[in-house]
Amino acid sequence: MPEVPVSGEPTTEERAKEASSAASGALSAMAVPAGTAEDGSSNPPTLPEIPVAAPGAWAAPPVPVADPPHARGVGPLVPDGPNHVWPPRVPPRSALVPVPAGLLAATGLAGVAAAVCVPVDRPGLGWLLAGLTVTGAVYAVDRAARRASRADDEHLGGRERIWWAGVALALLGVGVVRDAPWLFGLCLAGAVVAGSLAVVRPSVYGVGCDAVAVPFAAVTSLPWVYRAVEGRRARGGVGSQRVWWSVAVAAGLLVIVVPLLAGADAVFAGVVDGVLPRVNVPAVLRWGVVFAVAGMGTAGALYLLAGPLPAAGSAGSQTTGDGVDPLGWMGIRRFSPLEWGIPVGALTVVFAAFVATQVAVLFGGDGYVQRTAGLTYAEYARSGFWQLSIVSMLTLAVIGAVLRFARQESGIERRWLRGAVAAVSVLSLVIVASALHRMWTYQQAYGFTVMRLLVEVFEGWIALVYLLILVSLVRLRRGWVPRAAVGAAAATLLGLAVLNPEGFVAERNIDRWQAGKSLDAEYLSRLSADALPATHRLPGGERAAVSEAIRARLGEDSWQGWNYSRAVAGR
Repeated sequence: MPEVPVSGEPTTEERAKEASSAASGALSAMAVPAGTAEDGSSNPPTLPEIPVAAPGAWAAPPVPVADPPHARGVGPLVPDGPNHVWPPRVPPRSALVPVPAGLLAATGLAGVAAAVCVPVDRPGLGWLLAGLTVTGAVYAVDRAARRASRADDEHLGGRERIWWAGVALALLGVGVVRDAPWLFGLCLAGAVVAGSLAVVRPSVYGVGCDAVAVPFAAVTSLPWVYRAVEGRRARGGVGSQRVWWSVAVAAGLLVIVVPLLAGADAVFAGVVDGVLPRVNVPAVLRWGVVFAVAGMGTAGALYLLAGPLPAAGSAGSQTTGDGVDPLGWMGIRRFSPLEWGIPVGALTVVFAAFVATQVAVLFGGDGYVQRTAGLTYAEYARSGFWQLSIVSMLTLAVIGAVLRFARQESGIERRWLRGAVAAVSVLSLVIVASALHRMWTYQQAYGFTVMRLLVEVFEGWIALVYLLILVSLVRLRRGWVPRAAVGAAAATLLGLAVLNPEGFVAERNIDRWQAGKSLDAEYLSRLSADALPATHRLPGGERAAVSEAIRARLGEDSWQGWNYSRAVAGR
């Protein structure tokens, strides 16, 4: 049946003609050469238009694309385009710090000296000798490295560095004079802190980081030390490496073969026992640990001297005009006098009221306390010491925060800050004095102990910190206060060692006994040899019981563990 066309639509024959003409046009276009128009002229082909930004206008931001294969660890390292920016590759710090010439020798010398000299189980002369060896090794290597690089020797000869090094050695020297283990433990920790502050200049991280920088660097410097070992091995050549491997293989074979042969033949076993020395495994392990600790500590100190921490800026509490912290990245807004004045004023009022009551108690005596509190004076003194100690420490933290964050742009703000902090500090000193008086009264009533004496010494150190804060208010420069507080703590430890705390406690308890009060002879017998000179004031029976109990724990000292108190006690 013939197709009936619909009105407005082409027929099948018309569609076939249109397809035939389109195919013919495509073939003719393919036949025209490049650069020639359809009419035979040589007009070049037109290119698509590219939009160009107007002068002075910013181009559109690039469209983010997926990371190339090499960014994911796959494929070659090929840039993605002409505008590709490679991320910076920061090498580790251990690869940037220069290695001084005598690093390995100093590390080995310090480790051997400590392993030979240090008596781990007691205070003694060996601790000081090991400290002197480590100090000398660090100084010699650092000085030689700076002379070779023509660096400034101010890093070496600063008075502050010499002072901290002297404090560290003096604290180690306490073990030569005093026998109390707890006292030498405190002095040993103080010596580590003082030695770290001698190596590290004041850094941007604060005194808390500076005080433990050397122990921390002792661990983080291991890649640096390995780099020095690799450099020495590269200079030594392949032949020396093979010799050491041969020695190690030979030692391993002997360790395996000799015990087997000794177990197979009794005569050979007797020969081996006569030739080989007896090995004390605990002593070898102790030597190894001491060697590693001293060697790593020396390496950590040289690591910080070769690559110092970022130095702190100018000490003080200056601010910018907009009241923002000078460090910028912290973005801490300074507090106005009204903001910090409310809590500081509240403390001032409460402290003033407390000091007024203390004056009444001081002049009223035991009768006033019994009428108002229903306690004896000694019980009253005992009940308030720890609370006053906590208050003094919390107030110290508040003062530090106020000095750190208070706005000090105008003269009026600085005067208000000086007056408020000075008032709180003076009242806090009165509170500290009250706490010390209470503890002293309690000890006179119930007896002296080492722990009670230590908390009194700690309160005395808190009073020294308050005095340092008062001095810093003169110019509102607080940058030196943290290190000065640590120095005051070290000086307090040295003063405690000069006082001979266990001898002092024994003397005061014997004074109480001679005044008609009871004597705890069992407690005195648990003290160290430092308390023996005080026991000569006791009668024969009590003196013998106390002194024999103390001497029974002394034992014999080697030259490494020589101690003055134990030497006098053994006579």
